[in-house]
Parts: sequence; structure tokens; C-alpha cells
Amino acid sequence: MKKRILAILAYVLPTFPLGYFWHLTIFADFYKTLEVYRGEIIIPFGILSMLIQGLIWSIIYERVFSGEPILKGATKFALLAFSLAWSFLVIAVAAKHRMASVGGYVLIETAFLIVHYAIVSPLIAAVYARKS
Repeated sequence: MKKRILAILAYVLPTFPLGYFWHLTIFADFYKTLEVYRGEIIIPFGILSMLIQGLIWSIIYERVFSGEPILKGATKFALLAFSLAWSFLVIAVAAKHRMASVGGYVLIETAFLIVHYAIVSPLIAAVYARKS
């Protein structure tokens, strides 16, 4: 249970500030030009989403990659998590939602996911790494 909570925190604690600053501060003007997000975002939904993702990713990591060295486990996990997240957070959204620039959306959100999983993957891997 302790590892599960640590893994969820390893996901949520960096994800919230990264997502907030990326989407609402650093690239806020770019996202406004894309016309893809609502004017008033619902932050509690975002937090709930991150908690659900953190729980699911922690279960998957524990069952599939637990005991791997940090770099190896983080790399394998990042490839899996990025690919899945990219398919439903970037490609599916671009396919379904109106936006000013599909290419611009795909580019900025792909960059976000690369940064995101580069940060959270080693943190989750550290929780479940083999102890020497």
C-alpha cells in the first residue's frame, strides 16, 4: 500500500504543476489560438483525472515492470504510457474536436506528453525498483 501511494504521488505531484504551467501559463496564448479548450477549465476534474491515471499507472507498473532497474523500467513504462496517452489524448482529441490547427495541437500536446513522461516515469520506476 505504501508503494502504491508513493507511485500515485510520483505521478500526480509533478503532473499537476507541469500541466498547469504548460497549458495555463507558458503556452496559454498558443492554446487560445487553437480554440480547443473551454474558457473556464474545471480544475477539480483535472485533479480527479490525474488521481485516476496515477492509480492505474501504478498498478500497471507494479504488475509489468516492478523490480526493473530504474532506467530500464522507466524507459519501458514511458514507451507504453506515452503511446497509450498519445493515442487518446492527442490523436483521438484531434480527430473529434474542432480546433484552429490540428497540426499545432498535435505538436504541442505531443511535446507535453514527452516532457510529462520523461519526468514521471523515472519517479514511478524509483518506487518499484529492485532494492540491492
